[in-house]
Amino acid sequence: MQTVAYLGPPSTYSHQVTLANFPQDQYEHVPCVQIADIFASVQSGKTDLGVVPFENSTNGSVVQSLDLFCDRENLSPSIKVRGEAYLDVHHCLLGHPREGNISRETVSRIYSHPQAFGQCEKFLTTYLKGVERIEVSSTSKAADLANKDPSAVAIASAIAVSVHKSLEILAENIEERSDNTTRFLVISRETVGPSPIQGSDKTFMTFTVHHEQPGALCDMLMVFKEFGMNLTSISSRPSLNVAWNYIFLVEFEGHQDASHVQKALQKMKKYCKSMRVFGSYEKGLKK
Repeated sequence: MQTVAYLGPPSTYSHQVTLANFPQDQYEHVPCVQIADIFASVQSGKTDLGVVPFENSTNGSVVQSLDLFCDRENLSPSIKVRGEAYLDVHHCLLGHPREGNISRETVSRIYSHPQAFGQCEKFLTTYLKGVERIEVSSTSKAADLANKDPSAVAIASAIAVSVHKSLEILAENIEERSDNTTRFLVISRETVGPSPIQGSDKTFMTFTVHHEQPGALCDMLMVFKEFGMNLTSISSRPSLNVAWNYIFLVEFEGHQDASHVQKALQKMKKYCKSMRVFGSYEKGLKK
């Protein structure tokens, strides 16, 4: 039975998308404390697959995941991306039963993951402005801490109350937008082999350019247009080698083994200081 690492503990959104895409009767699920632990688990061979939160439609990229894909210390040389999955995310405010309205007078602190805080800013500003926010590794961990602290609350999923029996839902659907969605990437080791061309493929890669060369980034991006490869995502993170130098992370439509993509990748080497293709995979369905 194959094993799948996810950001735990159970009841996190990562756990929910893992359950939906990797049924428990076919896969063994392995919770991890940090996103970095998922990468390490897959790289070492402890688990076959990993489910990594990558970006949210409301709050943007998950910075921890971007940094891990940048792999500045070469800790994950065998990691490949082999799929993507989407999950509709609806946040709840969880806490012990209490009298009175939700306010600074009735809540001492709020626990949650940084992404969840960013997705619920309007609610927090309206009802809990000035209350201390404590960032933790996952929304499930936040629920666990609130369960132990009657004066605190947590932003987490509704199913967390089934795990932590002392909690109840104080407010539902507190996210900024009703279409709030998180996209996850599925990682594996490169020994699994490339996925076949499906016709609706995407490819994920990172690259750096010669920053001292005028127009280097523009020249690189023009290659995508020249070969008709639509960019679906682009992000950047500091390289940490030289100040104001960046690693770019891009995703585009097309399979790395398609002839036009192969020609494009070859031409990109002319403009890149470094380049790493993480793999191609079939486009996931937005639910």
